[in-house]
Amino acid sequence: MRADSVFDVVLVGAGVVGCAVARELSQLELSVALLEARNDVGAGTSKANTAILHTGFDATPGSVESRLVARGHQLLREYAPSVGVSVEQTGAVLVAWDDEQAANLPRLAEKAAANGYERAEVIDAAAVRALEPQLGEGVTGGMVVPDEHLIDPWSTPIAFATEAVTNGCQLFLNLHVTKLEVGPEVTRLIAADGREVLARFVVNAAGLHGDTLHRLFGFDGFTIRPRRGELIVFDKLARPLLGRTILPVPTAHTKGVLVAPTVFGNIMLGPTADDIDDRSATGSTKAGLDTLLQKGHRILPALLGEEVTAVYAGLRAATEHGDYQLTSDAQARYVCLGGIRSTGLTASMALGEEAVALLAAIGLNATPKVASTRIPVRLTPLGEGDARPYQIGGTIICHCERVTSTEVDEAVTSAVPARDLDGLRRRTRALAGRCQGFYCAAEVCAHAAVASDRPMSAWMGPR
Repeated sequence: MRADSVFDVVLVGAGVVGCAVARELSQLELSVALLEARNDVGAGTSKANTAILHTGFDATPGSVESRLVARGHQLLREYAPSVGVSVEQTGAVLVAWDDEQAANLPRLAEKAAANGYERAEVIDAAAVRALEPQLGEGVTGGMVVPDEHLIDPWSTPIAFATEAVTNGCQLFLNLHVTKLEVGPEVTRLIAADGREVLARFVVNAAGLHGDTLHRLFGFDGFTIRPRRGELIVFDKLARPLLGRTILPVPTAHTKGVLVAPTVFGNIMLGPTADDIDDRSATGSTKAGLDTLLQKGHRILPALLGEEVTAVYAGLRAATEHGDYQLTSDAQARYVCLGGIRSTGLTASMALGEEAVALLAAIGLNATPKVASTRIPVRLTPLGEGDARPYQIGGTIICHCERVTSTEVDEAVTSAVPARDLDGLRRRTRALAGRCQGFYCAAEVCAHAAVASDRPMSAWMGPR
């Protein structure tokens, strides 16, 4: 297939960052295309996030990441409730487990202030224990960060993409760009299956493969070496064990293993941080899970007596640099959003603004659409703190997560519909509960098949 016309802007990569940029561009008088190598948006790195809306208190002061995380926190905190993305302010406490870590807390508070966050407060061990009485032995101090939030990481890119598509962006799925030709006015993007898309300007939001696309344009400057993070999700019955996110004192390599509630009512333990070479290695490992259980026993001992609902792993687009890699080139009419790590969820909307500014600086001219012509979107919130459809009636077909048939109908017929069980899970929470689909998968798949007018075999794939 070949696009009939030249798009003003083509975005490569429909993770949370690419979808955020697409949403921002859809508010301008432009023709926009969003390309994704997988069969859904947010189906790569973005779906395996720690689901925290960060204040950016621990970023490197003066870095691009620090600036965009702070801005993104503000933007996404305001945007999420308006479109049905669940968000919850629990705050966090950074916990020191020895005297050396405790001695570092004042420096971390100063770092937070240098990042523009003034509300971090160092407290003693007794105050930490009063906040979180279930913590393990050995706490030596802490630092409270009251504005850390939890967010639904699945619905965020879906909301961005839905708004973009509803307002004119064209979404191309299963399109993996392997070649390109940069002409004097038009860039030809060529997929592995021979499809072509033509663009005046290109934005690289390809995540784990951002360096590969960067080199196709003839540029160097960063190399992605995936950093695997494994996580364990505990049952909802564990939720009363803590009131806020428990953060470790960070190192130069990683923010460390945390224990956090989720907007879905679970508790999450993780992530690990292992640099690997395989960009597809998203399986969990015995060594990784053993490490998490060991650390979890120290942080919150009672947690290990609770049932595990799921384990998963995600890959972060780590590079040899300590900051995001944002570049542009006027001659190639190209913008690169590279090296966006786990804070990319928080920074996503700010990265959308940044991408538009970079495009304007290299020659893209566009005027905003008239506000009255923009079509708003709203998803059904998935968080336990929000009103859920089952509470006002409807037929429940996934009892663990109390998902109704109406939610499945909407998920498979929306502007950016689910195309498999993984996509359905991320849009409704169906099959994400205690039984992991053991009891409900057949009924959910049968209902999805009827609602989508696709055969049952299209839905009964690997879970």
